[in-house]
Amino acid sequence: MAYARWHHILMESQRHALKSVDEWNCSNGNFSDFLTHMHKAWHYLLHAEFHKARIDYRYKDPKTHRYEHNLKIATGGKAQALVMNYEQEMLAHFGPKYSLADRLRFPISLQALTAEGREQLQEAAKKLPKHTRDLVAKFEAAIDPAVLDDLKYDYRVRLVPIVGSKTDADLAINFVKLDELSEEERRIMVEAGRLGTVIQKIKHVEVADKAKLRAKQICALVAEQLPFEFSPFSEHLEMWQRMSVRPAKNSSDPYATEAKYCVYSEAFNTYLYTPAWVKRVITEIGTIEKYRAFFGKEPRMKKVTVLPRQVGTTSQASGTQPQSMSA
Repeated sequence: MAYARWHHILMESQRHALKSVDEWNCSNGNFSDFLTHMHKAWHYLLHAEFHKARIDYRYKDPKTHRYEHNLKIATGGKAQALVMNYEQEMLAHFGPKYSLADRLRFPISLQALTAEGREQLQEAAKKLPKHTRDLVAKFEAAIDPAVLDDLKYDYRVRLVPIVGSKTDADLAINFVKLDELSEEERRIMVEAGRLGTVIQKIKHVEVADKAKLRAKQICALVAEQLPFEFSPFSEHLEMWQRMSVRPAKNSSDPYATEAKYCVYSEAFNTYLYTPAWVKRVITEIGTIEKYRAFFGKEPRMKKVTVLPRQVGTTSQASGTQPQSMSA
């Protein structure tokens, strides 16, 4: 099969991206090589984009740089962001079939898993030459604070061991987005990050179905916020099917759910939903217009109960003024 020129350029870009990550994760890898290969990866990625869009370009970068070994430690979050931004940029222009996700692994690091190793990382960062630290400080002083706090600039993570029973759907690494947490959860996570909190030991008490809701409960909560009916056997059924929130009943893999919205309860052999699913449903079909767009039909409006007229209130109900009482 003959491929377009941009495809071959993209393959070269991916080769350099994978090579750079190998250098980073290797115990004796070279930081300069990591930067060199990532620069080449971006170089060829942009060339592939230009070729695909039939845009003429000229690119030349004759400069070379030398970096201190400890700079790798101090710029770890930025290096991670560089790779993740590369992946997102590539998928946005060439699609998910070119993703590198299935070819990269989370690196094993003793330094990140022990308190002693963490102290060594901090000490190594402090040993950077003053002119290098000043250069970084001067550069970041001119950057908007919103950019400095953005994970696309500096990707910082905290490792917390997962304890408790394991299901087939569990992954060794789970990513939590701050914008998907509640205000209280976000406050705790951000504060822990600022203080450098390290959890040494966790006493785990399992509450398997805490804060989980059945389908009828979900529908009742949704219906409270809508002027039309929302049925567990009609609208709700169609929504979780079309949005792939959970597998069908008696699925060979009942745990294959969208965990943010639904989980499988083995104890009750049923699916339970989260409060986040209520919010998602309201977002998708919360107005008559959105309902029509999603389901392609008119909603069943709720019946309005008309109270019977009270004896002696006929004149008021008809809009006439009541007669005044005489002494």
